[in-house]
Amino acid sequence: MPRPMSESASDGVTVTAPAKVNLYLHVTGRRDDGYHLLDSLISFAGVGDTLRVRPADALRLSVSGPFAAAVPTGPDNLVLRAARMLADIAGIEARADIQLTKRLPVAAGIGGGSADAAAALKALMALWSVSPAAADVRREALSLGADVPVCLAGHPACVAGIGEDIADAPRLPPCWMVLVNPGVALSTPAVFKYRDGPFSVAAPLDTPPADADELAQALAQRSNDLTVSALSLAPEVGTVLAELDLLPGALLSRMSGSGATCFALFATHEEAEQGAQRLRQEYPDWWIEPAPLAQG
Repeated sequence: MPRPMSESASDGVTVTAPAKVNLYLHVTGRRDDGYHLLDSLISFAGVGDTLRVRPADALRLSVSGPFAAAVPTGPDNLVLRAARMLADIAGIEARADIQLTKRLPVAAGIGGGSADAAAALKALMALWSVSPAAADVRREALSLGADVPVCLAGHPACVAGIGEDIADAPRLPPCWMVLVNPGVALSTPAVFKYRDGPFSVAAPLDTPPADADELAQALAQRSNDLTVSALSLAPEVGTVLAELDLLPGALLSRMSGSGATCFALFATHEEAEQGAQRLRQEYPDWWIEPAPLAQG
């Protein structure tokens, strides 16, 4: 788990909340309670939100950044829920001034809210000097959202179950990606609702790919099972995938999570930057970010 960045926890703690990327996502079944069972290889991109917490006499949240307007700040906000949950576990008052800089699009399939909640847990544990049992934190984190436990772990992982079964992934090779969102929000429950067809077989990655090309080949043997249903709700996803396929050096293009954010995988920083610049010229209203992929 990445350590929060802070000169002194009593003065404030700053934590990054990187974008979560589903390199592949198989839906392997469905429980009696309606929750779907997944098999996914998840890593993190070098772009994300920033969360800073400081001592305060009450619990407060302020949001800034390019996507601040899309973030609800009421009591159901995931960051506030995470703070109250941690305070309950630790048996203390939930008191902190939380400042969230929102750079990731909302409802975008890259775990923005989940990453923010996980970052809040990390930052507040440092600020409040509490160390609850890791198992308790993971269990409660899952109640906030299926992606929160893996975002809390903060490293590439093979994820199964509904998100609670997390195992270290093989080390990934150095590579870059271009993340693209066409400005369309997609509801995860809606995407799962429209999913049809048979369930997939789990295919966890068990061998470290030697390089970006080998990683792309391994991912090409897998898929994102939510793509078809996402396309039925947001045809713009198809446009993004088609444009990513055309970028020079693109080894693979795919949707992340339940969409609508997609990515293309590249071997080098230069190829990713050039691809991002090309797309920005053609689609200035899209969210487009080149970023390195976490290796582990």
